[in-house]
Amino acid sequence: MSSGVSIKKLLKDVEVEWKQLGEVCEVKNGYTPSKSKKEYWKNGFIPWFRMEDIRKNGRILNDSIQHITSMAVKSGKLFPKNSIIISTTATIGEHALITTEFLCNQQLTVLSIRDSFIKYVNYKYLFYYSFVLSKWCRKNVNSAGFPLIGTTKIKSFQIPIPSLKIQSEIVRMLDNFTELAAELSAELSARKKQYSYYRDKLLSFEDNEVEWKSLGEVGEFIRGKRFVKTDIISEGIPCIHYGEMYTHYGIWANKTKSFVSNELVVNKKLRTAEKDDVVLVAAGETIEDIGLGTAWLGDEGVVIHDACFFYKSPLNPKYVAYFTRTRQFQKQIKKHISSGKISAINAKGLSKTIIPIPSQEEQARIVAILDKFDTLTNSISEGLPREIELRKKQYEYYRDLLLNFPKPEVKA
Repeated sequence: MSSGVSIKKLLKDVEVEWKQLGEVCEVKNGYTPSKSKKEYWKNGFIPWFRMEDIRKNGRILNDSIQHITSMAVKSGKLFPKNSIIISTTATIGEHALITTEFLCNQQLTVLSIRDSFIKYVNYKYLFYYSFVLSKWCRKNVNSAGFPLIGTTKIKSFQIPIPSLKIQSEIVRMLDNFTELAAELSAELSARKKQYSYYRDKLLSFEDNEVEWKSLGEVGEFIRGKRFVKTDIISEGIPCIHYGEMYTHYGIWANKTKSFVSNELVVNKKLRTAEKDDVVLVAAGETIEDIGLGTAWLGDEGVVIHDACFFYKSPLNPKYVAYFTRTRQFQKQIKKHISSGKISAINAKGLSKTIIPIPSQEEQARIVAILDKFDTLTNSISEGLPREIELRKKQYEYYRDLLLNFPKPEVKA
């Protein structure tokens, strides 16, 4: 079954029972063991999940980036395998299925099917229905302060439970879409590895081949000034918020997705990068987030957030942006990054980074080659990325169709 008609036939007159999520699942928050107790983290073997695991490794996970020891486990209990983790603060609604016993940090809430419902609820069905839950969570966050949704509210969420046969068929159909997307993503990943290899190779030189200088010798880093998301409007002066550097911008940009008012720019004396400057992100949740650069090629200046720097130099801006994505750049800045809840780097640390400086002609040649790889691997309008995006939209369409059960009318 793959067509909308077949799906409607599958779900026609299907009987479902609506239950509150708290009745179907144990709903508990994760926790973070003390970072000061090194014995909790040294040689650990118990998976400990956080948002970074979902960002890096997808929505079905059997291992984590970080591990803890059994000494860190409260009451000796782990969350059971085939549970769902869902973010209830900050990035509301991001979720994943965990197929092993585990622990997770306090930003995540865990949904584990109760023993009394194991016979009636397919855990993969619960995973897929969590996409509906995610949308609901984003609409029901607290109205003030830090974005948050509590466990009490999550427990009240209504989930439809059709027969196991129907659940299994829904899972089978959605698994097919997922597997196809995974195959395409694996091919894209191979292309990206090839691209990274050639990028690093093209930007590596022997000591006597070219001149090597620190970025501080060649140019100047200027920090942006603070504005907040509520300052962002749909039209006005182009701006880049630091969070968008991870989700929206690549090697170069000449247009922004966000804007601020001219009044705000004047009143707060916001700082503006000009054409051929390179914007570098200077703060993030992990060390790997820091330092990524985007060449600004727009004719109009762009306002920069205070968690970013813009770099002015005579170097080819795209050459610099590509260099910020190499292992040699990341290795150099690592020792200058301060870590905590948020990792960050200052202008002094960035300025110490050594960069190879070939002729302008050679910089342009390298950029032209890497542009071709970048288009192949990252452009949403060409090749595999476009195919993946189309499959994703098709998958989301059928997922919404399959999980759209009519709710019973409430009698007055």
